[in-house]
Amino acid sequence: VIVADLCLDEFTSHGHCGVLDQNGNVENDATLKIYSEMAKVLAQSGAHMVGTSGMMDGQVGVVRQSLDSIGRSDVLILAYAAKFASAFYGPFRDAVESQLQGNRNTYQQDPGNIKESMREVRLDVSQGADIVMVKPALAYLDVLYAVSQAVDVPTASYIVSGEMAMIEAAAAQGSLERERAILEVLGSVKRAGASVICTYWAIEAAAMLKRNLA
Repeated sequence: VIVADLCLDEFTSHGHCGVLDQNGNVENDATLKIYSEMAKVLAQSGAHMVGTSGMMDGQVGVVRQSLDSIGRSDVLILAYAAKFASAFYGPFRDAVESQLQGNRNTYQQDPGNIKESMREVRLDVSQGADIVMVKPALAYLDVLYAVSQAVDVPTASYIVSGEMAMIEAAAAQGSLERERAILEVLGSVKRAGASVICTYWAIEAAAMLKRNLA
């Protein structure tokens, strides 16, 4: 399955997930028009699923309508329904040399506001989301559990770069057993309700699990 990221941050000089208005603010509706066209391009290029990670209001509905308009109802939508304005994205942004100016607090979610998160999840499902994402994972296991109990579509969660880096740093200095910690962390995300776990450890973890079952 090929999953393509549907966002603009890699294509903007300012590093935001949408286009800016004359005052330097992200302009939601203008961004949705671009997302609509981007969804078609990704589908026509071979994506089986698009990940709406930009966190614009109404993005799932616009993308679903756009895909359906070209007869691509078979292309699924992975909705980043509860994506928080988190400190744990740091290593990833460093790796991709992010040009982000300012922050994403106006469109990513408030880490302390689970009510807004649940509202956004319900909206995305109503607009046609096939899978909903909670991101990050480890700092938001309570949100993940609440979401998994509230919706009838699969729930995904993303162990992001900063969460991974904490485990790797602790293991590197001998504070914990690396493989045991990785499997324990993955188990916690599964236990909290994730049907799909996105992790940089995926291939390695699969080998660990296979070895443990042998």
